[in-house]
Parts: sequence; C-alpha cells; structure tokens
Amino acid sequence: MSSLLGWFADPNMQWILMGSLLLGIGSGVIGSFTYLRKQSLMGDALAHAALPGICIAFMLMGVKSIGLFMLGSIISGMIATFGIHAITRYSRIKQDAALGIILSVFFGIGVVLMTKIQHSGNGNQSGLDKYMFGQAASMMKSDVYMMGVVSLLLIIVCFILFKEFKLVSFDPGFARGMGMKVGLLEQLLLFMTVVAVVVGIQAVGVVLVAALLITPAVSARYWTDSLGVMVVLAGFIGAFSGVTGTLISGTLSNLPTGPVTVLAATSLFLVSAIFAPNRGLVAKVWRRARTRQQIQQSQSLEMAQQRSRTVEGGLD
Repeated sequence: MSSLLGWFADPNMQWILMGSLLLGIGSGVIGSFTYLRKQSLMGDALAHAALPGICIAFMLMGVKSIGLFMLGSIISGMIATFGIHAITRYSRIKQDAALGIILSVFFGIGVVLMTKIQHSGNGNQSGLDKYMFGQAASMMKSDVYMMGVVSLLLIIVCFILFKEFKLVSFDPGFARGMGMKVGLLEQLLLFMTVVAVVVGIQAVGVVLVAALLITPAVSARYWTDSLGVMVVLAGFIGAFSGVTGTLISGTLSNLPTGPVTVLAATSLFLVSAIFAPNRGLVAKVWRRARTRQQIQQSQSLEMAQQRSRTVEGGLD
C-alpha cells in the first residue's frame, strides 16, 4: 500500500496516469464511430502507416519532438487514406484488401527507415524504437498537455456534429438526400481517426493502438442500443483501461504500460461479452433456456388438452 501511495506521489507517474486517461477517453469516443462505420481495420492501417511519418520527421529534423512526430504521422496517415481510397475506386480491389496492402507497405517502409536511423549513429535516436510498442513512461508534462488538448478537441467536435456523424454512420444515403456533405463528414471522421491514432502511438505504439481505438467501442456496444450512451460508455471504458493499465504497470516492475492497457481493455470486453444484460453470453443462454422451457410447457399443455378431448370423445 505504501509503495502505491509513493507511486501516486511521483509527479512523473501522475503525468503518465493523466496521459493514459485522456488517451483512453479520446480513443473510445472516436472508435465508436469507426466501429459503427465498419472501418475497424482502418485504425490498424493508419497506426502502421504513421511509422514512416515518425521516421521521416526525425530524419529531417534530427530531434525527438512529439509535435513534429504528430505532424509527420498525420501527413503519412492522410497519404495512406488517399491510397486506400484510390485503390478501391480505380481498381476492383475491395477495401479490406486495400487496407491490408497499405498497412503492409507503409509498415515495411517504416521498419526500413527505423533500421536506417538506428544504424546512422545519431545519438538522438535512442528510444525512437519505443514507438513500435509504446513507452508511456517517456511522456512528459508537455506531451500530456498536447494529449489533453487534442482529446478535448476531438470530443468537442463529436459533440457539436453528433447528429451529422450519427446519420452518416447509419444511413449515408439518407444523409446525402437531406443535403448533407457526406463526403466532407466522412473525411472529417477519417481525419479525426488519424489524429486519435497518432496521439496514442507514444503510449501504446503503432502495433497496439488500434486495439485501444476499437475495443472500448465494441465493449460499449454490448451494453446499450443508444449511440449517445455508447459513445459516453466507450470513453469511460477507454479511460478506465488507461488508468488500470498504468496502475498495474506502475506497481509491478518490468511491465510496459501500453500492452497492459490493451489487456485491461480486452478484459473489459470479455466481461461485456459474457455478462451484458441483452447481448451477453449469459443473457443469451438464459433466454434460450427460458424459450425452450416455454415451448416444452406449451407442448405439454397441448398434449394434455388432446388427451382430455380424446377422453371426452370416448365417453360420448
């Protein structure tokens, strides 16, 4: 207990905790719309596509700066989205195949550039490889401020354009018929997904950040049929996963924060999938058992009525 209190008293750990909390909220909110639009793999592709942007930003500037890395990652991610759109529009390749192609190509380029940087002899490159799997412990006060500002902006935009995003997610054809600029809204959602992915790379890494984007949204979907409740619940689950992962990795030695955070989110998903009141496994098994019991009772009652009618007929 004393070690945990000492951990809370450490200013660096407090910044890590706050950063993970903000990251979880922003990822959960944006991930809800990504999941409903059936673009879950898009987050994974954008995360892997961000790696070349990080490497190129470092090669050009020679310093490790979260702001520069965000800029490079956003540019790289947007190039990847245009590539996916071009492949699906001007060829017969489906979107899932295009996502796989872009993911593999950009991640391969990123690994090549990362290897080149590591063999360049640049002293500033130390720790750059942590962006592969994340290193929440490297977050500083300025990084947390940036995460907070970006997460707050994402949440505000989602709140202001909630009705538009809702309509585009469920019925883009009807939204287009109402005169909404569906293409612009879809590009805005895609850009916000890129930003959410880029913000989470430092804490979770390019390999695992997609899990933090989608898992809270999937977990929240089990508990409600309302999109508003789902978005809020996804943000809460993401925040709780970030805090839990940070606390576990902070109290136990040699445990990275990013993977533990993803495991915490996965644990909440398993709880949701099993115990959710309407869509959970336990609820489904109970409903099936109840339906089977009602059918058996109905059949037994019908057979009893048939025997009663047969006896009455014999007496007549």
